[in-house]
Amino acid sequence: MVDAPTSLPRGRDPLGLRHALADRLLPALVGAMAMLAALALTAAEGAGVLASRWRGELTGIVTVQMPDTDPARAAAALASLAALPGVANARPIAPERLAALLTPWLGPNMAGLPEQLLPSLIELRLTTSSSVPEALAAQLAAAVPGAAVEWQGLWLGRLVALSDNLRRIALSVLLLVAGVAVAVVVVAVQAGIAARRESIAILHGIGATDGAIAGRFASRIAWLAGTGALAGTLLALPLLVGLVGLAAPLTGAVQGAPWARLPWLGLVLLPPGAALLGWSAAQATLRLWLQRLP
Repeated sequence: MVDAPTSLPRGRDPLGLRHALADRLLPALVGAMAMLAALALTAAEGAGVLASRWRGELTGIVTVQMPDTDPARAAAALASLAALPGVANARPIAPERLAALLTPWLGPNMAGLPEQLLPSLIELRLTTSSSVPEALAAQLAAAVPGAAVEWQGLWLGRLVALSDNLRRIALSVLLLVAGVAVAVVVVAVQAGIAARRESIAILHGIGATDGAIAGRFASRIAWLAGTGALAGTLLALPLLVGLVGLAAPLTGAVQGAPWARLPWLGLVLLPPGAALLGWSAAQATLRLWLQRLP
């Protein structure tokens, strides 16, 4: 008496999965999903960096632009502003620092501009960062008539909220991409089942276990999904580098190669993550179908 097989032989394809499962369409679809996932990861990382930078550098700071660049009037204004209640520190912004701040926006020629062409700015650090009281705003205007006052806290909260929302949206897109990838895998597995229904039923009937049959499908799907995700991630890298370079002035990372600022951990995990997702979806889909067999 011949024992019924409980597993399928290694190195062979008794179910004909190389022909039953689309070896071009599925990797292409998963590759497109991987490109979107890479973009979402990079967007989430960039939004987090922007939020951290704006929270850490601008909170509780007021910039006062003097109506002229006369040194004597600037010194008198500095003393008056430093004595105001609610002001913890007052200091002039050096022309070198101002030129460095403007260089990413106006180009490297800013370093050679005469100091007379640069505005005279005084930076105030407040004792509280929640708000600028109306009394303090009036005192600033009275201490330096004609000066332009810019309080970063007014737009800081909006920028931080915007960057946080962008990060949430990017992570939501990442979850949506994962859901679409699972749906694509399920459809591919169902198509493979339809193409090899009789072969699966025969092997199942002579004793092949659900795990053995599902393992064949899952391994094939994992390979196709992983290779597709790897190709999609590699194709997305030049675009990601360009986007990171464009965002460098906003994040303050104008030095160094854009490659170094990519979310490499997430990008490296995309192909194995896609393979694991495909393997899990294939296992679940096929086992549910096998349970309905007599």
